Amino acid sequence: MAHSLPLVHCPPAARARLPTVSADAELVAHLQQGSEAAFRTLVERYQDRIYRTVLSLLRSPEEAEDVAQEVFVEVYQTIGQFRGEAALSTWLYQVATSRALQHCRKARAKKRFAYFSSLLGFDNGVLHEVRDHAHPLALLEGQEQLQVLQAHIARLPSRQQVAFTLRHEQELTYEEIAAVLRTTLPTVESLLFRARQTLRKHLQPRPGHV
Repeated sequence: MAHSLPLVHCPPAARARLPTVSADAELVAHLQQGSEAAFRTLVERYQDRIYRTVLSLLRSPEEAEDVAQEVFVEVYQTIGQFRGEAALSTWLYQVATSRALQHCRKARAKKRFAYFSSLLGFDNGVLHEVRDHAHPLALLEGQEQLQVLQAHIARLPSRQQVAFTLRHEQELTYEEIAAVLRTTLPTVESLLFRARQTLRKHLQPRPGHV
């Protein structure tokens, strides 16, 4: 039933309005009663932020849309387990980042299998090339620098990658990131510090290329 519900494209102004805690609580109550109308409201309310979060981790609009769909289906199927210990948005970010990282692991495993199969002489076709997709960070100057930055972000350890993405692309607070990662503020600070240090090390200008 939920699988057939498409992501709804909302006007930017509507996306900018953040729901109140009471509005989310009422929405959760209707969702737990099995309301499809409530599910559609959930999608309209959170699809843009969830899609952007997944896109930041996957860098592919097509894959991000598929994973975002999976996130909302999972939420629809497991909403009965939601007890309100954290904000609804926090729970959605938890599901989204978990799904995205799971997708990354599967994709890497598939590429490794295809690579080793080609070494052994099996004909598995040509691997899909990475497409030059548009991305929110593309507003930055220097497409080449952007691609280098994205590549290094993708190589960060998963928790550093999630923390960095939520902070610098989704603009979540440290407290919100701690809730999503189910960890402490000092841990979030440490994850972000290490991520920034790693990126600075790889992205600092080389002698003669300043």
